[in-house]
Parts: sequence; C-alpha cells; structure tokens
Amino acid sequence: MSRNIKQALNYKIFTKDDLVAQAKTWKAEGKKIVFTNGCFDIVHPGHIAYLGDAADLGDILIIGLNTDQSVCKLKGENRPINDEFSRTQLIASMFFVDAVVLFSEDTPLNLITALEPDVLVKGGDYNLDSIVGAKETLAKGGEVKVLTFLPGYSSTSIIDRIKNT
Repeated sequence: MSRNIKQALNYKIFTKDDLVAQAKTWKAEGKKIVFTNGCFDIVHPGHIAYLGDAADLGDILIIGLNTDQSVCKLKGENRPINDEFSRTQLIASMFFVDAVVLFSEDTPLNLITALEPDVLVKGGDYNLDSIVGAKETLAKGGEVKVLTFLPGYSSTSIIDRIKNT
C-alpha cells in the first residue's frame, strides 16, 4: 500500500475519544453528522449503495464498525470472514466515508450517545422501535432514517454460495 493511501486511510480511522472530539469540531463548523453501524464483513454492492445513500443525508458520514469479537458474538463462531483491520481499511477507503470507529459492545448505544449524530441511519430490515439509539437521537433533536436495501445482496448469502460450490 502506498504511503499516501495509508496516511489517508489512517486519517479516517479514530478511537472513540478522538472521534467524539472531532465530532464536536465538525458540529461547531455547522456540519450535519450522519452515523450508521454494522459488521460490513463481506462488502458488496448493497453495502455500497446503503452507505452512499447514508452519506447523502448530511455532510459527515461516521461508521461504527463491530470489532471481531462483537461480530463473532452476533453472527457466530465462523465470523467475521475478514478481520477488523481489513474491514476498517476497506470502509475507510470509500470516498464518501469520513470516519470509522471500532466498537466492541453488543450495541453502538454508548457510541451514539457520545457522538450525538444529527441523523442516525439503519437499513431496511429495521423499524424505528428496533433501532438502537433512535430514542436518544430523537430526544436530542436528531433524525432517524431507515434506508431501503438494494435487493439481492447479503454477506450471509454470499458466504452460503461459497460454501455450496
């Protein structure tokens, strides 16, 4: 990996404390912050469409990325397929992603309450009542959006196809 690309990616990867401080700076500059989270284990066109649509909802797109331990707990002992370093680098390389932060808790609630995003986004398999952080985001005057998935794509179906070939 070239030095310039590595520097650019590392510029987008934050610790929670550093990202909270940066988010305050962005807010002071009048930027609208959008937050979403996920495992993003095997990135596919559905993820790219979803994250691109999320980015269109504001000025800054922050991605909370589940750690390997968290993915394993959520998805099973054979996951993740790609480790957190690889997933973080891949997500950070997307031009419309401004920040990536790992979280190891079962949910990103602590991250969401610390960041106080203007817009909290989840995919179409969620409803408002099941979105972690929705109540807290709405209470702070933010918005919660459920975006439509690009049909026909899922990491699990890709893994199943690989296993069956």
